Amino acid sequence: MNIKGIIFDYGGTIDSRGVHWSEVIWDGYCWQGLDDVLTKDQFREAYVHGERELARVRHIMPADTFLDIMVKKMAIQRDYVVTTWQLNFTPAQARDIATYCYESARECVSEARPVLESLQVRYPMVLVSNFYGNVDAVLRDFDIRHYFRGIIESAVVGVRKPNPTIFRLGVDVLEMSPEDVLVIGDSLRKDIEPAQSLGCQVLWLKGKGWTAEEDAQTHPNTIASIGQVLNFV
Repeated sequence: MNIKGIIFDYGGTIDSRGVHWSEVIWDGYCWQGLDDVLTKDQFREAYVHGERELARVRHIMPADTFLDIMVKKMAIQRDYVVTTWQLNFTPAQARDIATYCYESARECVSEARPVLESLQVRYPMVLVSNFYGNVDAVLRDFDIRHYFRGIIESAVVGVRKPNPTIFRLGVDVLEMSPEDVLVIGDSLRKDIEPAQSLGCQVLWLKGKGWTAEEDAQTHPNTIASIGQVLNFV
């Protein structure tokens, strides 16, 4: 690829190997034995409820780390599970799942760090993310903020993926033409297709998605791990 700059997605791309975060959290539920009392469909309902609650009410503060996010997410999910189905889901289990998810993210970020280190020596990089207004704090907690020239975050700029405008803002920070920019993300619909619509080059980090339909989709520029980015640039 003949590129001059790079745009990275964050959630799902850098912090979970391309796997949708619902799957990581579900693994935490299973680790706590909650799959014995809760079906995966019930979990997904609780997950969607939690995401909508976080979008509706400002629970996440700018200084919150990823552990803070997960503690708050799990508290909301637990309240929904207990209230809706009267199932046994303790506060201690919720906290343990939050910690499990935080440690999982930290491991993934550690794997991604050498790749980011190698890339930032050669290219200016920008982060474009649908996030809660605290991605800067999350990146600093994981010690990767310094790799990015700028951050375009949905909660700050008022535009969310898959609106291509949010990627246009990232391209503008790089002060480049879209054709010279590589966009790397984990969602075909939210990252790859809108970036391509602007003329950007793309790499789809494909892990287990939210739907079977997305899992079945293909793209010529697909990678299975973030390290494979280095094979293309």
